[in-house]
Amino acid sequence: MRLTICWLYARTMNIYGDRGNVLALVERCRRRGIETEVVEIGVGEPLEPGRCDLFFWGGGQDREQIAAAEDLQGTKGEVLRAEIERGVPLLAVCGGYQLLGRFYRPHEGPELPGLGVFDAWTVAGSRRMIGNVVVDSPDFGELVGFENHSGRTFLGPGARPLGTVRIGYGNNGKDRTEGCRYRNAIGTYLHGPVLPKNPQLADHLIACALALHGWVGSLEPLDDALARVAHEEAVERARVERPTLRRFWPLTRR
Repeated sequence: MRLTICWLYARTMNIYGDRGNVLALVERCRRRGIETEVVEIGVGEPLEPGRCDLFFWGGGQDREQIAAAEDLQGTKGEVLRAEIERGVPLLAVCGGYQLLGRFYRPHEGPELPGLGVFDAWTVAGSRRMIGNVVVDSPDFGELVGFENHSGRTFLGPGARPLGTVRIGYGNNGKDRTEGCRYRNAIGTYLHGPVLPKNPQLADHLIACALALHGWVGSLEPLDDALARVAHEEAVERARVERPTLRRFWPLTRR
């Protein structure tokens, strides 16, 4: 079996260790004997229907989000929406997550249109939400990560959150929701990167990608001892360093 992983806007939306998510997917496939090809698709480069089995989209600043939002108006955005409807799994972190909603309203400049995959919208706030996060997910159990965003994302009535925040801020710091899900697409504010410390999430994406090729069954278990250590360390740090208002400071980007 061979999987093609599409890294959207790899050179411009790749901050806070997002690259590690791609590396985790490749490594977990390699250890199971699954070949992978990683293709990077940037601004101005076409997205071919049916070429990719899994999408990853990382975070970026307002300038990069403006370029991506413009790039997805038209055929490229239509293809990405159609691929998500086809069941292709996608993980979008922070900036990528925001542009999969209805819109992103930055501090300055015009509102950026989103793809509308998620029934959600994001408005830039005056203070950043920073710190370790612990999330309880009904589908994936306990998830951990690190958030650093000023955007406040709000979910509409048709949206399904990734989970409920136990420690941290999540989507907006008010309603305790974190992330969003639609079909096999997942949006989240969990940087870190998120997948090495939450292997169950990585394996879900891989399993969804394999299912596109008719695969059924359970993935071969891997030795995740180091991942468990990293996960538990993140939980402990979040517990000790519970976020407070002192962790905010004004910033007019992302």
